[in-house]
Amino acid sequence: MAQISCLEPLFGRVVSIVAALAGIIFFVMLIVGGFRYLFSAGNPKATEAAKGTITAAFLGIFLIVGAYLILRLIAVFTGITSLTTFQIFQF
Repeated sequence: MAQISCLEPLFGRVVSIVAALAGIIFFVMLIVGGFRYLFSAGNPKATEAAKGTITAAFLGIFLIVGAYLILRLIAVFTGITSLTTFQIFQF
């Protein structure tokens, strides 16, 4: 029988799937940016667009990793573990 406590592992799996998808998207965007740069043939507009794609990919992954690291640092220094774990309180 499904209970409200069944949401904890479900939420954990959703977060891990989203993190894996973020990594895959980062990798794909790097590949796309690399091919765009490779096939720009010296065209300054195409080269800048490719550099923008690569920069956006790195910026996105740094933001995701940075947000997680900030939450982990707060958890380590304050001892509050509810920032990085999902737990449903039962009364």
